[in-house]
Amino acid sequence: MSPRRNRQHGGAKPIDRPGGDRYGGSGSSPLGGGWETTEEWRGEEWVVRPVGGGGAAKHYRCPGCDQEIPPGVPHVVAWPRHGDVDDRRHWHKACWKARDRRGARLQRSRNAPRY
Repeated sequence: MSPRRNRQHGGAKPIDRPGGDRYGGSGSSPLGGGWETTEEWRGEEWVVRPVGGGGAAKHYRCPGCDQEIPPGVPHVVAWPRHGDVDDRRHWHKACWKARDRRGARLQRSRNAPRY
């Protein structure tokens, strides 16, 4: 039997820093959804925010693989920088990273042949 591994308890400790916020960033807060980043995709700037398992409370459909993201599963939310609230999409982390390698997903009925 393997020995039990000790796990660290607690999160990031706040640090008071001049010129930034308590967590070392310049405007993002670890509360309320995580850290936001901006990424370039298809000629647009996209805001990407990770969602932890505790923050995922509903079922979502990933546009990358067309599979369901159940509640409690960590994922990312992405939307165009100059888009509307309705433009937000919930992606699996792996699907978001592989978005340039994936083609368009064809919607088929259950009885359609898979050629």
